Amino acid sequence: MPQRHSKNNNDLAFFTYDEKRKLGYGTQKERLGKDSIKPFDACCLCLKPFIDPMSCQKGHAFCKECILECLLAQKKDIQRRLAAHTAQQKQEKEEEEEKLMLQKARELDAFDQQNHGAVPQYNGRNYSRDKNGFHGANSVKVTSYEEEALRTMKAFWLPSATPEASVKVEAPSTCTICPEGKEKLKLKSLFPIYFTEDDSEQKKSNSLDKTYICPSCKVTLTNTLSLVALSSCGHVFCKKCADRFMAVDKVCLVCDKACKERNLVTLEKGGTGFAGHDDHLEATEFKHLGSGTGLGLVRPAAKT
Repeated sequence: MPQRHSKNNNDLAFFTYDEKRKLGYGTQKERLGKDSIKPFDACCLCLKPFIDPMSCQKGHAFCKECILECLLAQKKDIQRRLAAHTAQQKQEKEEEEEKLMLQKARELDAFDQQNHGAVPQYNGRNYSRDKNGFHGANSVKVTSYEEEALRTMKAFWLPSATPEASVKVEAPSTCTICPEGKEKLKLKSLFPIYFTEDDSEQKKSNSLDKTYICPSCKVTLTNTLSLVALSSCGHVFCKKCADRFMAVDKVCLVCDKACKERNLVTLEKGGTGFAGHDDHLEATEFKHLGSGTGLGLVRPAAKT
């Protein structure tokens, strides 16, 4: 009788190549479509069309309400962590003072034992005072047999016998960061941006959505164009017009307000925390097999 083909063999102790492919094992790549990329006129936080848009100096645009709520939440979190760090420092100081007091008490007991022959009723680990606070010969050992057995036994599974490791609270940074670019961000560094809406009758009759154009060349703004905002006045142009006119004339074409080269801020487009843009239009995820389950466990790809 001929042997079964390896693709149909199910009694092996390991997975065959064909079985791994059917389970989705390995690196899965998929090119992102239009629905996976954020529009240029959408907020980086709520992913909805702009409402009173504001931009940082790195070109990340947000709704005014969204970015203000984000910065306020960051400040509250910083205050909470600062309070926890201060409380920990105070506790450490109290513990240090308590250790110094115990050390002085041990030194006094040692001096008393050396000069008067009194034998203290404690050792270095089971040090305790009686109710009246006396030491040396007047102290009474109050540790019961059960407590002593619990202290010496190695029953690590008992909650009362499990050692506790103190959690070190590091001093937090007091700077708020941009939720998209992860750089330091202050409220005063944000500036409002203004898009020029297409008011032509043809656009109004054909579409209910807002369409934005470059105020210089009248080209419809899309994700395929690089956009530049002026931090001095907030007007948005396409990159070609910004490089051709604003970089040379040093003046805004809409409001005639003076601007410098450092005021030209290139707006980030398309990218979110879940999708790429420009040269990063390929989503990648790595799958490995779970132990004993035969199912593929998804591990997201590391961000580059």
